[in-house]
Amino acid sequence: MARGDMIGAGLRLASGRLRAGWLPVLEATLAATVAWIVATTLVGHPQPFFAPAAALIVLGQARGQRMRRAVEVVLGVAAGVLVADLVVQALGHRTTWTVFTVILLTTALAVALGASTVSVVQAAVSALYLVVVEPATQGLVPFRFVDALIGGGVALAASQLLSARDPLAPLVTGSRRTFGELAGLLEEVAEALERGDSGAARDALERARGMDAEVERLRTAVLAAGEALRLHVRRRRHIGRVHALDASTRQVDYAVRNLRVLARAGVMMTRLSVRTPPELAVALRRLAEAVRGVGAALAADLTGQDEAADRHADLAAEAALDAVRGAGALLRGDAPLPLIMIVGQVRATAIDLLRGVDPGDDAAVLSRVDEALGLPPL
Repeated sequence: MARGDMIGAGLRLASGRLRAGWLPVLEATLAATVAWIVATTLVGHPQPFFAPAAALIVLGQARGQRMRRAVEVVLGVAAGVLVADLVVQALGHRTTWTVFTVILLTTALAVALGASTVSVVQAAVSALYLVVVEPATQGLVPFRFVDALIGGGVALAASQLLSARDPLAPLVTGSRRTFGELAGLLEEVAEALERGDSGAARDALERARGMDAEVERLRTAVLAAGEALRLHVRRRRHIGRVHALDASTRQVDYAVRNLRVLARAGVMMTRLSVRTPPELAVALRRLAEAVRGVGAALAADLTGQDEAADRHADLAAEAALDAVRGAGALLRGDAPLPLIMIVGQVRATAIDLLRGVDPGDDAAVLSRVDEALGLPPL
């Protein structure tokens, strides 16, 4: 590739990254600026360095963790200021032993209290800043501690601006995307098996290996929605729906593991000389319908559409059991091992889907699925 082409490709890549990540850039810039204005104009601090710094630190955390990190930043600053004040009074200002002792005591105290890495670093940086840059004592309430309150508060307010109108909207979108991706994976495996295409089956397996990131994004969305609702007084009553989806997300994680094994067995199946039964692809597509149905049920539940949620859950359960029946009918004495593995994973995925929409009676779920598979009741 010519140097000009490489530069052009690099610029396009940078431009694409900026288009995808412009919102966090704008959010951080505005929050830091507002924190500075509040600290200088409204509170009257002469050098409010830590107000914008605290805002940037809090916004640098993943959504769903910002409230906790804001508290940790404030506590870290308080601990750092306290230690710096005591050490400076004992050893003097801006000496090597003062710096050594402040860092040692601050980090040791934070670790002993079980603080996170963010809190440990923040406490040490705050104490060091006060020892090296400016006098530690600034009255009864040090400026840095107030700056931390300002920066953390502004950051939390900024992080909630986009979700203030509908805190659950990003979670609903994320839930539908995750279940859509899982359903698409099943359809991809079904198509590869129909054509006996080992290359397509390997591509599906690679896609399955990347599904953990999709589940992690859904978990982050759940945490972010819970945080937004806790800060949104009028909508706190909806937090139970988020907790319900959080429980369902664990079942989604299990389903992803099942589908990864299923995709691996699909690769093995395409390498056999025997033809894949067409009924298997039908069963996998029916299971994909069940996955989409569960996603629709959870999204409807989040938005308070109880009747629609129940309807989607019933359709999803029906599709999952149909998939188990169709796959189970292929279990004959001469069934190859990859086929047996796929049927087993269809059963396991159906169980996880049913538990996701009806987390109550596990025994009842197992009974329904095994009955569909043709197994005798326990």
